[in-house]
Amino acid sequence: MMAPRSRAETRESGFTLIELLVALMIFAMLAAAGVLLLGNSVSAQAQVKARLDDMAAVQRTAGALAADLGQAVPRISRTETGTLAPAFWSHREGESLPVMQFVRGGWDNLGDLPRPSLQKVEYWVRQGRLERRTYAQVDGAVGDDPAALLDHVEDVALRFRDARGDWREEWTPTQPDLMPRAVEMTIARTGEPPVTLRFLVAPGPMEKPLVEEAPGA
Repeated sequence: MMAPRSRAETRESGFTLIELLVALMIFAMLAAAGVLLLGNSVSAQAQVKARLDDMAAVQRTAGALAADLGQAVPRISRTETGTLAPAFWSHREGESLPVMQFVRGGWDNLGDLPRPSLQKVEYWVRQGRLERRTYAQVDGAVGDDPAALLDHVEDVALRFRDARGDWREEWTPTQPDLMPRAVEMTIARTGEPPVTLRFLVAPGPMEKPLVEEAPGA
């Protein structure tokens, strides 16, 4: 008959219930910490991706504006109703009209389509988006579907630099073919600090000086 094992021999052969509970508790704490760390890492990566995508959208918008304004031409156009429009005009009258309209050159025609190399371009702020709209023909044509450039746009403020180097809040030239020398655009967006962009405009005609007639002439 075998002699019963001592308490020391029994303890060496396995774990007690308290030891198992302590081990499980430590494992649960490590697992919870790992899940929390993984969740924070995924959240941080999502925020970084969203920020990078937003910065890329701003850069694409700046690139489109720089390309358009850098090739602007002093071309007086006609609207869809046939009325004359200045070579460059803008306003802040809500979503019913574009904030900026002008004609640009350098429109590539890789498909040899029956159209000019000039293109009328408009920038709109509608339903919280900054949009770019183009026309297949400069005079009297219907605009194409707009392309959204930026989302969550609350307001767009423009300033224009004239030939004397002064900045104007509005562009109301004395000649219909006059162009600003530079354009400053400040974009206010929801949850983001305002972004100010400045662009040079292709040189246009010089403003004609007003000649005053002498009395009795």
